[in-house]
Amino acid sequence: MADVRAFRDAVTEWAAAGTAPRAAECAARARELAARLRVRTVVLLEGPSDFAAVETLARRRGRDLGAEGVCVLSMGGAMSVGRYADILGPAGLDLRLTGLCDENERPYYGRALERARAPRRDVFVCAKDLEDELIRALGTARVEEIVRTEGDLRPWLTFTRQSAQQGRPVHEQLRRFLGTKKGRKIRYGHLLVDALGPGPVPAPLDELFARV
Repeated sequence: MADVRAFRDAVTEWAAAGTAPRAAECAARARELAARLRVRTVVLLEGPSDFAAVETLARRRGRDLGAEGVCVLSMGGAMSVGRYADILGPAGLDLRLTGLCDENERPYYGRALERARAPRRDVFVCAKDLEDELIRALGTARVEEIVRTEGDLRPWLTFTRQSAQQGRPVHEQLRRFLGTKKGRKIRYGHLLVDALGPGPVPAPLDELFARV
């Protein structure tokens, strides 16, 4: 696990490198780690809440993605996908690229993978976002129960009384609520996936795991 984190850190530093010497140093480090760890696939995710959900589902399914040569990578925003596709795809480390994205992010991923000459078929699209998919899979009553169990009932009730939330479906209120406090989406990324039980997993997540 520590080695996979080292590879992920090296790639993140490479993507952010502002000068040619620094970029070359980071690239060499990432290339060395990719070869040593036998990394074959990188899962490109927008942010840490998606990362939390994917890591949790991997644990639930008894999969050690790092040992399988799969690196799950949070890019810090969908607009970074072009840079990551360039350095990880055929023109860079020549790794297989896959990922999960929100509906609105599909164009960013599509253009980035096309420019990097990487297949687009392995990117799986959530209807709105992953939180939307998870709430639909669990049902609003179950998600509200989790909110209560986590001690978030009071902020949830305060949120639903806001004028902007009046008349909105509970599903949409919950989806918005999860993003109203820093760290909440990450925490619930773990919790909602854990709560799925043996029931159906949202299709984009299930399809992603079927391909890595």
